[in-house]
Amino acid sequence: MDTLALEATQPKKAQNGAPVPGTSTPAKRKPAKKIKKAVVFFEVEILDAKTKDKLCFLDKLAFADVLWACCAEGKSLKDEDVLQYLPVGTTATFYFRDLGAQISWVTVFLTEYAGPLLIYLMFYFRVPFIYASKYDFTTSKHWVVHLACMCHSFHYVKRLLETLFVHRFSHGTMPLRNIFKNCTYYWGFAAWMAYYINHPLYTPPIYGEQQIRLALIVFLFCQIGNFSIHIALRNLRPPGSKTRKIPYPTKNPFTWIFLLVSCPNYTYELGSWLGFTLMTQCLPVAAFTLVGFIQMTVWAKGKHRSYLKEFRDYPTLRSPILPFIL
Repeated sequence: MDTLALEATQPKKAQNGAPVPGTSTPAKRKPAKKIKKAVVFFEVEILDAKTKDKLCFLDKLAFADVLWACCAEGKSLKDEDVLQYLPVGTTATFYFRDLGAQISWVTVFLTEYAGPLLIYLMFYFRVPFIYASKYDFTTSKHWVVHLACMCHSFHYVKRLLETLFVHRFSHGTMPLRNIFKNCTYYWGFAAWMAYYINHPLYTPPIYGEQQIRLALIVFLFCQIGNFSIHIALRNLRPPGSKTRKIPYPTKNPFTWIFLLVSCPNYTYELGSWLGFTLMTQCLPVAAFTLVGFIQMTVWAKGKHRSYLKEFRDYPTLRSPILPFIL
């Protein structure tokens, strides 16, 4: 029975194998055509930002291609910008800006911080050709001179270690000329300060040990605070990312100053050098502190404006560097 049922379902064939007339043969299904996805291509023209000369023309550029080292006129593009999400049509014009020779931030920081550390120690040990020959490799009789050397060395060793293990830079490089400008500033002031603090005729602060001890407390307090802020800022940015978040106080009491200022790392840095100025009672140190304060104020105001522009819910109570003042 099963055999007869199977034969009944199949078309009858003649003896030569051809189908018998009057019987139907099932039609073969044609394979379905694959639907092709539409691909959008762009035409991109890149011009020199200064001369407006055409540098190159990119035809049939896929939307997923990443553009870098270019900028729209008046607005720089980030490294991670994708053409698909830019406010342009299928034809776009970009302006290329030559940034010149670049150098990594880490290299610049290590160079500008290692210099003051070594230069100051040269004056502290009174190597030949700095002071009179009779003072070569002699030591000062004032204990504040030795304390100042320890504080100065501690500060720059801390900066070197933070550069290697703490800081996470949003930009990989900076212009090469910055290393000469920064080193001139840091190395020059370090030599000027060290010359007078370690001079054989140097005189201690007018109020003696009380002034020195108070200055040491201020210096160490601000150094710890500065380090705490750097750790808090580091924890806001995951490794390998450029994420920006609003910094808030943590459980560390030194970070509670975030309630009042946007850049407390600069606030603590200023306090450290005010303490060092009070400790040494040296005019070049005061000059370095003043110049540094002016520069840090410029940086702090820039970051404060950036926070306000980027985050609508940014705390309005905060000042850039000094609470309620500046």
